[in-house]
Amino acid sequence: MTLPKGLKQLTALGIKLRFPKEFHPKPMKIKEDRLGGGRQKFEHLLQEKGLKFTYERRHIFEEVEKLKEHFDADSLYDHLKKKGLRISRDTVYRTLPLLLESGVIQKSVGEGKRDYFEKVAGKGHHDHMVCIRTGKIIEFHSPEIERLQEEIAKKHGFKIIFHDHRLFGLSKEAQGAGHPSV
Repeated sequence: MTLPKGLKQLTALGIKLRFPKEFHPKPMKIKEDRLGGGRQKFEHLLQEKGLKFTYERRHIFEEVEKLKEHFDADSLYDHLKKKGLRISRDTVYRTLPLLLESGVIQKSVGEGKRDYFEKVAGKGHHDHMVCIRTGKIIEFHSPEIERLQEEIAKKHGFKIIFHDHRLFGLSKEAQGAGHPSV
């Protein structure tokens, strides 16, 4: 149920609101669109958080859907700016965690110390092994690791929203002859 701004503030303060049965509207159905389930998940998360699918968020989402490579917030902002879209860098930085939480993107690897992301659509969730010598990135998926993470989280009463799993080491090529050990 979408509440007016003042009522949202009351619920944020922990004040429980009770309404007559007839006040509760029927849940909104999220319509299917040409961009598929990613947009549905994103819009649904925004709705749950009482946020709007604004012009800016829509363009950020659509640009992410078009990207084929790993990206960081600044490179995404640069893509949007080159297209002439008036979206602030702060809006990009604030929208990325929402895309991450909705499962549209996942944390990834890239050069430097910045956070890098990649879209999940087409690849599904996966993790990375990064060679510290060559920079080679190996993508992998392990049902065993996923199952174990869930078991550990459940044991501790923890709800996983997303995770960032990267292994750093030496690739087969970097371990070959002529390379001193680390």
